[in-house]
Amino acid sequence: MGERARYDARVTATTGLSFRAATEADVPDVVALVESAYRGDASRAGWTTEADILDGRRTGADEVAPAVLDPTALLLLAESGGELAACCLVSRAHEGAEQAAAGSEAAGPAAHFGMFAVRPGLQGSGLGRLVLAEAERRAAAEWGARRMILEVISVRDALIAWYERRGYVRTGRVSPFPYGDERFGVPRRADLEFAELVKPLA
Repeated sequence: MGERARYDARVTATTGLSFRAATEADVPDVVALVESAYRGDASRAGWTTEADILDGRRTGADEVAPAVLDPTALLLLAESGGELAACCLVSRAHEGAEQAAAGSEAAGPAAHFGMFAVRPGLQGSGLGRLVLAEAERRAAAEWGARRMILEVISVRDALIAWYERRGYVRTGRVSPFPYGDERFGVPRRADLEFAELVKPLA
């Protein structure tokens, strides 16, 4: 067992981490977790906060509830000590995204990663890496996904670097931030856009 695998095993043993799919009953807790990780002063307890670039909401029940019911997606929960510690949404990427991510029409199945949140007090513990790895494993094993695609706000340099250390690379593609749509937050600066990253899956 390599050093990284031993460290991951220690984190799992220490936190008692377990994974399960979200249900409709989990929707309020997921919304609260995502908001706590990204919005307001409370989110500053962790390093993923967006409080300096965005006000308003990060997500809501109107987004989370459909994700729970979507047969092409998995809202994955990580629990520690019986409490919600982290979450992420893994969904099957549409055909155009599959092809664009690989730059060829023979790209094969792809998955999309999003709605990733770790409770602020647990950030930096290695838990987030375990959640990401479990999402990648399930996408490959259950859907046959050959790559994972995600988007990050381009000014989030530390977050992009975190993904790059885990094998993700920038594709060079960007998409505009939905200014004026407060479902995605209220921007505090005018230069926001999403950078696409992709990682091949074994």
